[in-house]
Amino acid sequence: MSMTENAGELKMVTFALGQQTFGIDMRSLIEIREWAPPTPLPSVASYILGVTNLRGTVVPIVGLAERLGWTPSEIHSRSCVLVVSIAGKQAGFLVDEVNDIVAIKEDAIQPAPDVEIQDTNVIAGLVQITTRGSEGDGDAAASSMVLMLDLDALTVTSTAATAASAIGAHGLHDAAAATPASVPGGLDLAA
Repeated sequence: MSMTENAGELKMVTFALGQQTFGIDMRSLIEIREWAPPTPLPSVASYILGVTNLRGTVVPIVGLAERLGWTPSEIHSRSCVLVVSIAGKQAGFLVDEVNDIVAIKEDAIQPAPDVEIQDTNVIAGLVQITTRGSEGDGDAAASSMVLMLDLDALTVTSTAATAASAIGAHGLHDAAAATPASVPGGLDLAA
C-alpha cells in the first residue's frame, strides 16, 4: 500500500486501542461512525462482531483489538467504528477512540522491529509524532510512538465482505438465520 502524499508527506488518522496509539492512511478512511451494535453473524471468527448497513451497503464490523490478538475493547462513550476501504471493499473497525489527524513525512516512518509478532505484516511501520497537550498539563506537547497499520494485510475484508454481500443479498433481517451452508458458496469466515 502506498502511503505517500504531497512531497513525501501523508496524513494519518490516529486512534487508541487500550494504551497503544495506531494510525491508518487517511485516504483509506470513508467515515467515522458512533458505535452501534452490529447484527451478529453465526459461525464467524470471534473478531468479526457482525454487519451493519451503511447507506444500503452491508459492511462487516471487526473488533480490531481481537483481530490483533488482544483483549476485546470495552465499549464506552468514545468507542467508534472507522469505516475504511480495503482493496475496493468496505470494513468497519471498532476502536477505543479517535485521537487526531496528523501529517507525517514518509521518511520518518521506521520499519517494524524484527521480533516475533504473530501478524508482523499488519504493521506497516512506526512513527514518532508530537501530540497536542491538554489543558490539564499546561498545553505542553508530548511525543508518542504510533504503530501504522497496513489495512491490506489485515485480511478481514475478503471473507467478511463476501459474507456481508451474501447477507445483503438475503437481507439483514435474515442474518441470524444464515449459516455457512445457507450462504452462497458456504462461506466460512473463521478461515
